[in-house]
Amino acid sequence: MRAYLLGLQARIMDALDAIEAEAACAGQKGAKSIIDPWSKAPGELLQGDGITRIIEGGQVFERAGCGFSHVRGPRLPPSATQHRPELAGAPFEAMGVSLVFHPRNPYVPTVHMNVRMIAARPPDQGPGAPAHCWFGGGMDLTPYYGFLEDVQHFHRCCRDALQPFGADKYPRFKQWCDEYFFLKHRSEQRGVGGVFYDDFSELGFEQSLAMTQSVGDAFLKAYLPIVEKRQATPFGERERDFQIYRRGRYVEFNLVWDRGTHFGLQSGGRTESILLSMPPLVAWAYQRADAVDSPEAELTQRFLVRRDWLSEVG
Repeated sequence: MRAYLLGLQARIMDALDAIEAEAACAGQKGAKSIIDPWSKAPGELLQGDGITRIIEGGQVFERAGCGFSHVRGPRLPPSATQHRPELAGAPFEAMGVSLVFHPRNPYVPTVHMNVRMIAARPPDQGPGAPAHCWFGGGMDLTPYYGFLEDVQHFHRCCRDALQPFGADKYPRFKQWCDEYFFLKHRSEQRGVGGVFYDDFSELGFEQSLAMTQSVGDAFLKAYLPIVEKRQATPFGERERDFQIYRRGRYVEFNLVWDRGTHFGLQSGGRTESILLSMPPLVAWAYQRADAVDSPEAELTQRFLVRRDWLSEVG
């Protein structure tokens, strides 16, 4: 699993480096991801290591972070045991890749993807006891200006990645994503969804692992065609202001509701890596009212709603 995750991180960030290099060849300001290995020092709450790769200030990606981590801890934090009370206080091992990409152009959507595995032994059993292993992951899209064909492409890729593991998986995980990435305090979807699953082991270890790898492998084909299609779309101050305003919703969700953020902070993880999902620029407005027929209003009215995207026409 560690070898797979490191390879996945490298494939994804190498692809983003290639996009930025192409922008630089076109006479624009490009950027290259920095590679930042880290490790937890002896005596800290968590032991382990990881690699953060991040682009900041690029022409295409204003901030794009992709982190790998592999950590061990003396006891699972509450955010990881709410569905597994028998493992409360158990020592654990966790590894995963998590990314959030914030493009510069408001017509290119923000995207999130995560695949992970956690293993733990009940605290009342010895070190020779079999570990409980479970998986989580998914990907979701957060546009600022909606395009039905982009949303459908993204969801088709999610569906196709899960199809070999059961026809029920995409509709089930799509609904799970809609319910999870929901700002309860605003009664608003964070984006147009995708797929999400957590605490998953029902297919057994080998097939649950294979399903998680299939989701990770589908990410580039789900997202890069959208980037390539929209990255050169002209935009002005109006679109940029709206993008920065809507990013505020992203920050709210990650800090208030996201279990992954809570797990990292509660378990003593590396703060900089946990918060690499935050956008570089963000704004809030006490009063904002978009015109009813505006493209900005269309985002909320037509796209930030729960829909069966793959059955939509026009």
